[in-house]
Amino acid sequence: MTAELVRGQNHPLSQSRLEIRISAGTPVAAAAALSDENGRIHGTEWVAHPGAPVQPGLEVSRQAAADHRLAVDLDAVTEAVHRVSVLLALPAANGGAGPARFGAVAAPFVAVTGLDGTEVASYTITGLDLESAVVALELYRRQGAWKVRAVGQGYAGGLAELFADQGLSEAAQLAAGIDEAVARGLARSVQAPPPRTSEGDRSRQAAAPAVGPDQGAAPQGAPGPVPPAYGGQPAGGQGQGGPQPAYGGATGPHASAGGGPVNYSHPRRQTSAPPPPPPAAPPAQPGQPTRPVAGDATGWSMEERLYNQVWGMFEDLARTAAAYRSAVDFAESRMDKELEQALSDPRSRIGGQGDAAREAARARYTQLVDQARASLDRDVAQLVAESEVVEPALPPAFARWDNPCWHAYRVPMEIPMALRLGDLRLPEAESIRIPMLLRLPLERGLWIDSGRTDSLDGSFTDSHDMRRLAMDTAVAHAARLLAVYPAGEFTVHVVDPAGSGAQALAPLTQTGVLVGPPAQGAAGVTEVLARLTQRVDLVQMALRGGAPDALPPGFDTSQQLLIVNDFPHGFDDRAVNQLRYLVDEGPSVGVHLMMVADREESAGYGPLLDPLWRALLRLTPVPDDHLADPWVGHAWTYEPPAVPHGSEVLRTVLTQVAEARRTWNR
Repeated sequence: MTAELVRGQNHPLSQSRLEIRISAGTPVAAAAALSDENGRIHGTEWVAHPGAPVQPGLEVSRQAAADHRLAVDLDAVTEAVHRVSVLLALPAANGGAGPARFGAVAAPFVAVTGLDGTEVASYTITGLDLESAVVALELYRRQGAWKVRAVGQGYAGGLAELFADQGLSEAAQLAAGIDEAVARGLARSVQAPPPRTSEGDRSRQAAAPAVGPDQGAAPQGAPGPVPPAYGGQPAGGQGQGGPQPAYGGATGPHASAGGGPVNYSHPRRQTSAPPPPPPAAPPAQPGQPTRPVAGDATGWSMEERLYNQVWGMFEDLARTAAAYRSAVDFAESRMDKELEQALSDPRSRIGGQGDAAREAARARYTQLVDQARASLDRDVAQLVAESEVVEPALPPAFARWDNPCWHAYRVPMEIPMALRLGDLRLPEAESIRIPMLLRLPLERGLWIDSGRTDSLDGSFTDSHDMRRLAMDTAVAHAARLLAVYPAGEFTVHVVDPAGSGAQALAPLTQTGVLVGPPAQGAAGVTEVLARLTQRVDLVQMALRGGAPDALPPGFDTSQQLLIVNDFPHGFDDRAVNQLRYLVDEGPSVGVHLMMVADREESAGYGPLLDPLWRALLRLTPVPDDHLADPWVGHAWTYEPPAVPHGSEVLRTVLTQVAEARRTWNR
């Protein structure tokens, strides 16, 4: 399955002979540079470019083109080589024709494939503006294994500045030689391919977010529009809508040459083939509905198809429930109007005439409601049948804890598209639960609300039990996050100032998946927050300075999750400010927060903490109808994930995760 990378993200490589495919909206020059473990290029012979297209282990195109295929043989490079960087440059930046900066063209797309054409990883280079040369991605050696990292580092000074930044003393001469070689072959450069239809385009559409049941569901009564749910809808997914940029698309306001925004969905990128068709449903019996099939939505992989199918089920249920509610409202309005007309005449209030009118109005109301209910029941029955085939087919990241797939669990090699945070249901359709999927990597933190003391069924839960349930829910979420990330790619910290969550945290502490024991007391809170805020500062400085690799030796590049229990106990004003800083700045550099807290207990801070609560996705440890869909505003009941009573699946999975982490760190 393809890994779609974002800037700074890496992915392991299982093959040594690879092909780098580049697609751009305008002719670009492509090169590949070899460098040592410090990122330094030792000489011009370490660079494959149009003037010298073949170097040991590398072969690049001889001219500028809109599409390139670069060959890489990692076994053929010398032991001194630790990195292979893929470079792109605009010929026009040095006197050629066409655009002179990447901000004026569609975002280039780079894919790493095997020799059989199987895509391993891809990266859309967004966020460029004045730059005319860019390090697209790099293949690097780590502990004897090779990985690919999305870089996207641009240089306004072109190739000369790029090579100088990588320590090449002959940077200006090499850049001039490449410009000359490109100029000779520019007349033969391949033009951008013609536009393709959306069915044949692999790109992420910028006007097609995946709106679904996660942070798109907003607290009822909250001001402002409902934000998108999944963070991005794969192309070809069901039910397009909404104005948010898609997953992998652009969010920056970079201007084109004509002054308008650049469409980073890259409509002119040619792909090798349209997505494979979904599995065909078996023929239905005459008069019977089509039998559902797992993975019958559009997508490039079974995971993407199932993701789109779940999203489609969510939308289908929302719309069929909206139709039923609308029909009931119409029937009530019509009955009220008919009764008002019948009773407006005093003569009809006495005798059998008035009774007959009232009975007729009620009969018509009942008929309309029964028709609407029959239609709803038919649609829900179809969705239930679809759920019965989809649930068993879901991968661990999408599956409930009672799914048999967890018994065959193995630590994955790549990050999944999304994570299941629980289930959603509507009161009109109690027989079906829709998985609530959240796109990965996380774009916002989570808040497990421990302050509710009642539930929808009227039962009462005291504050002590709510705190315990909230911590159990947080541990279940954290365990799933650890389970779906590759070994060494996700790290969990815990702040438990009073030690009240020790029992709930036992699966994490006893299996050894935490980076360290839960921090306790004010000193522990201060130490953990200082360490994570320093991490955010370091990564931000490295990225802003254009040196993502200039981090301290041994720096942990994995995603970080901080679980905070009993807030604000143990937090002083400085710690509160640091917490807000992590919420605001952390997700962009891989630091995420999971709060287990009762908002009322922090009321003393007043409006200071309002931005913190708004920035987090609120979840509850008991069923609660606080979520709303973005189409018709239904109040959806959220049900948290529950590990089967007496099951050891959580500890078994975490034990495997801990063992994989130990193996990775050896």
